[in-house]
This record gives sequence, C-alpha cells and structure tokens, in this order.
Amino acid sequence: MPGTLDPVARTARLTAAQRARESARPDRLFDDPLAASLAGDTGRALLDEFGDVPAIPVRTRFYDDALTRLCTADDGPRQLVLVAAGMDSRAHRLDLPAGTTVFELDRPELLAVKETLLAEAGTPPARCPRHPVAVDLAADWTGPLRAAGFRADRPTCWLAEGLTQYLEEPAVHGLFDRITALSAPGSTLLTDFVGRSMLDAPWARPMLGLLAEWGAPWHYGTDDPAPLFTGRDWQVEVTAFETVAADLGVRWPFTPALGTGGGSIVEARRRS
Repeated sequence: MPGTLDPVARTARLTAAQRARESARPDRLFDDPLAASLAGDTGRALLDEFGDVPAIPVRTRFYDDALTRLCTADDGPRQLVLVAAGMDSRAHRLDLPAGTTVFELDRPELLAVKETLLAEAGTPPARCPRHPVAVDLAADWTGPLRAAGFRADRPTCWLAEGLTQYLEEPAVHGLFDRITALSAPGSTLLTDFVGRSMLDAPWARPMLGLLAEWGAPWHYGTDDPAPLFTGRDWQVEVTAFETVAADLGVRWPFTPALGTGGGSIVEARRRS
C-alpha cells in the first residue's frame, strides 16, 4: 500500500474503525458501509488500544443530518469542502443533490492510502463528483483547491471535523481565515472543538497522554468558540456535545470519565 501515514493521519483510521463499530450496532446512529474497509486492521488495533470514543458517532450523525439539510435545500450550496477529510465516505453514502461537487482536502499520503483502500474494496463511484486535493493543511491550501475547480464566488458548505484539537492556536486562526476568504455570502461552516477545560482536566490525562505517545497530541481547545466566527463576520450557533447526544437519544453516559464531555459543535453561516 502506498504511503506511510504520520501519527495524526493514522487517527483517521481510528475514526473509521469507530464508525464501523457504530454501523454494526442494531441501534446505530448511521450506516457507513465503507468504514470497515477504510479502517482496516490498523484502525481496529488503534481503537482497541484507545477504547470507544462516543463523540465520534455523535458528531458523525450530527454532520450527516446537517449536510443533508443544508445541501438539499433549494438554495443550498452545491460545493462541499471536507477539510482534513481523512477516511470520510460521505460522497459515497449521502444522498447529495445533482450538481453537488465534493472536494476532499488532506495530506497526499493519506489520500493515496484512501484511494487504494477504496479500490481494494471494489467501491462503486461516488454519488457526485469527488475531487481529492492533496495539500499541507498547515500551509496555504487555497491555490490547490481553486486548481481542482473550486469557485469562491459560489456558496460553499465547509466541514472541518475532528481537526482543530490537533492544531496550534495560530494554525486554527489561519484555517478559519482561509475558509472565510473563500466563502461567498450564504456559505456554511461546520466544525467542532474540544473544551479548554477538558485539556486541563486531570481525568483527561490518560487519554491525552496516549495520544501524545502516538505522536498525535492535542494542542487547541476552547470553551467559547463563538468569537472565532463572529469576529470573521459569521453568524454562529454553538451546541455542546452533551446536548447533541441527548437530542439523539444516545445510550452512552456522556460523562467526563469517558472523555466525551467538554466539547462543542459549531454551525456558522457567512453573512450576506
């Protein structure tokens, strides 16, 4: 298989393993039929070592619902950009409307591994045009995205899932500066954050220590993400993970002891 994934990129396979485990439940929140192939033995081993992460199925279902609602609206965006797409399979499994184009931004080696895994699984074509865009997410990726056919003059739906905690604070600001500069009025941004209080909490040290041992430490967290967006002229709605889980009727106890509290999901809309 081409490419050796760095530690942060390898966590995408852990995420896929958690999605596969969720998809196998009779009371599953969603069905991701490609997740098991995208996780592979690597992802399953990581999940066995790390333990279940209930926040992953919760945010996956939340974003599935939000993307379907936003992209199928009559005036909804027809460009969907997955920032740090990892092993995301939404271009294959969501019923996105005709005319939608999906751009998947991530590191070249991760996208190469993903394409190999999809081919080995005999995956049918995506339901809409899908363009993997190999970039350094810590650098300026706007040029490669435009070269892939992205139009900054059209509304876009952005998804940055499970990303911000791996970035240093200046890189978080750079990420949202670039997204803002490319977002026409009516664009929407979906993302999530761990809480700063979680990063500082004694109960989180074993989990954070394991991530650091893997070479994938968490750097950024905030208990108040709204200013990141209002200061860039976005209307923003912030929802605690605990609230999202409760609304979905999640059966896991959402407690700090499981490492699932102390975070939030953001839906922001670019002002006209």
